[in-house]
Amino acid sequence: MNLRRWLARRDPNWQALAQLLTQAEKKGLKSLSGADINQLASLYRSTSADLARAKTGNLGQPLILELQQLTTRAYSQIYQGSRHQEWQAVGDFYRWSLPEVIRATLPYTAIAFAIFLLGTLIAVWFGQHDPSFLAVIVPEELITKVRDEQELWMGSILGVEPVASSSIMVNNLTVSFRVVAGGITAGLWTVYALFYNGILIGAIAALVGQHQLAFPFWAFVFPHGALELPAIFFAGGGGLLIAQALLWPGRYPRITALKQNSLQAAQLLFGVIPLLIIAGLIEGFISPSPLVPSILKYLLGTGIFGLLVVYCWRSDPSLK
Repeated sequence: MNLRRWLARRDPNWQALAQLLTQAEKKGLKSLSGADINQLASLYRSTSADLARAKTGNLGQPLILELQQLTTRAYSQIYQGSRHQEWQAVGDFYRWSLPEVIRATLPYTAIAFAIFLLGTLIAVWFGQHDPSFLAVIVPEELITKVRDEQELWMGSILGVEPVASSSIMVNNLTVSFRVVAGGITAGLWTVYALFYNGILIGAIAALVGQHQLAFPFWAFVFPHGALELPAIFFAGGGGLLIAQALLWPGRYPRITALKQNSLQAAQLLFGVIPLLIIAGLIEGFISPSPLVPSILKYLLGTGIFGLLVVYCWRSDPSLK
């Protein structure tokens, strides 16, 4: 089978199905004419057959995921169509589809993590061997507090937890959106953001390590970092997916590869939103709290990360 020819022939049907589904989801099935509903049912059947062919022919996980999403949306409209089922579809996405997308894009997440880790290791090395390096990266007030007062700065959150938590959520969500959108710059902004954030945390790690404050610092980071950092890496993987489609579309036409990879990037972005909201709540109310012992914070962070790993390896039992 000539893949490019098959994609060119089938893609208009998928686009037509997507347009009908968008109208039905926004305005309801009643907004469709009888002919539109018949066409919707016909396109659903043909797209289901295309999905089966894509799986049998091993035509690539991005294409399979796109067709699965289309057939799931069509099934919901044709056989269910209620607002309750729409919410159920959202629940199914977070229960089953998101873990599948995370696993399918794991190589991109691993590259994002490697970029971040490289920045961290470089900053730790320079921070230990060149005192002037920390002054360039870390704000002066943090250096002064750690060096002169032998204290961390997280106590400023105490007493203003709701405001701090909200601010943290907004900042982390903004970073994630920018990291994903950075893919459109051929990945340059995505790589820069990951590397710079690695440099920043590495420099801070070097600073607190030099003044024997590493244990309480990482106790602060562990509870929320168990979700926040993986979420940033997932977002970074989304940005790299878009960049890969632009630079190396592979056996697909560039526009097809970009459409498929952008869909996965969007799914990753939607997926990290709850993670960052939960991380923001933890960072605002638990991580800085002196009432929670440091060892408990380490255990909490480890447990949260373990649950995240288990979640990412969930599989829909109906597909087995």
